[in-house]
Amino acid sequence: MNKRTEKFLILTTDFITVNLAWILFFYVRVQTGWFELIAQPDILLSMIAVYFYWLIFFTFVGMYRTWFALSRFDELSTLFKASFVGVFILFFLVLYDDYANGVTTSVRFYIFLYWGIFLFVVSAGRLFIRSLQRRLLIKGIGRRNALIVGFNSKASEIHNSILKFRELGVDVVAYVDVDGSQLNNSFKNISVVDTTHNLESVLENYQIKNVIISLGRHEEETILEVISRCEGKNVEIKIVPDLYDIISGQAKISQLYSFPLIDVMPELMPEWEKKIKRLMDVFLSFVLIVLTSPATLLTALIIKLDSKGPVFFKQERAGMNGKIFKMVKFRTMIADAEKHTGPIWSAKDDPRITKIGRFVRKVHLDEIPQVFNVLKGDMSFVGPRPERPFFVEKLSHEIPLYKRRLKVRPGITGWAQVKHKYDETIEDVKVKLRYDLFYIENMSLRMDFKIIFRTVFVVLFGKGHYD
Repeated sequence: MNKRTEKFLILTTDFITVNLAWILFFYVRVQTGWFELIAQPDILLSMIAVYFYWLIFFTFVGMYRTWFALSRFDELSTLFKASFVGVFILFFLVLYDDYANGVTTSVRFYIFLYWGIFLFVVSAGRLFIRSLQRRLLIKGIGRRNALIVGFNSKASEIHNSILKFRELGVDVVAYVDVDGSQLNNSFKNISVVDTTHNLESVLENYQIKNVIISLGRHEEETILEVISRCEGKNVEIKIVPDLYDIISGQAKISQLYSFPLIDVMPELMPEWEKKIKRLMDVFLSFVLIVLTSPATLLTALIIKLDSKGPVFFKQERAGMNGKIFKMVKFRTMIADAEKHTGPIWSAKDDPRITKIGRFVRKVHLDEIPQVFNVLKGDMSFVGPRPERPFFVEKLSHEIPLYKRRLKVRPGITGWAQVKHKYDETIEDVKVKLRYDLFYIENMSLRMDFKIIFRTVFVVLFGKGHYD
């Protein structure tokens, strides 16, 4: 079952079950005559409004993300928590008149009555779809190819468990070895086909969707190399749990039937927080465009009077998932500053910076036009700073996991900017990368607010650097 079909079935099932739950509640509430009515409500209009409410709410909290070989209990648990919050919000809106008239007892009863009906009916629909999906996986429909990195006893245990539980929907189709010493060896008729040095071609040739790393405790560099080679390949990476200390802080354990695996670098920010983060970006963009318009006009004027060249400076940067976009800033250097040098990093006392540009940089006025990048969706207010494609490719060969920064939307400010100085050497880039990875693995609205407040401090005292 592909993702589009899965989402269609889930949306269709929810459409039926959400509306059925409302019809059942409406029948008990209105048609049975068991409860006193202030006015006769209209079932059709209320049903349409309630369905779209749940559609938006479920989308907001991530109930329509694609599901693959996960526990049905986990899905029901998520539905329970989401519906618990959603039903209270809904009923304080729908039954506000009863509540305002002091009928608090009936309101509480209606809440729990509807919640019980809703939870039972929608859960039944979700269980039906997920059971159907699991059955299709067992029959061979929608399965995924898996690759095991390493050929050892632990790899054999994992392979046996995957064969035992076909509900996982995973088929091991190949092994790769580190040094080539196990080439052409096999387990359960699955061979060691290559080494980790040719991992990219193996992923492509065998259409791999899951990579399971089963290496020793003293092979940290190889593990980092494997993870780095998998970047941008749209594969899920898992690692055996006895290697947890190697990548401490960048993994989360998940239990799949009889064996635990570690999800390497999962997306930790919940779906609802992602939605709020984007809404905040849009709202703050509009506010800042209005509030900074006088400073924007004044800065544009003094730049034009100070030196030849355009007011704005546009430069290609690598955004989320490597998408290239034009980042806009006020020009603070002489025109065509890189004409004879090619792409180079700016330094703290860069001679190419104009007199006005030095002041504009010190008070961070040059960053104001990036608000339009945020409004467009290329950037966020908080995230790793976007780098130029030239340096992304160069640094990704020198620093493992560098492209991990491209997994999230880049930002005007970030944890690295408020914690570290200019990028003047490759060591500075490595230090900032650690800060960026820390942010990515701990993304939250709380973290964003913390960075924004610290950025205000940095701007007020003229510290920090945004290249």
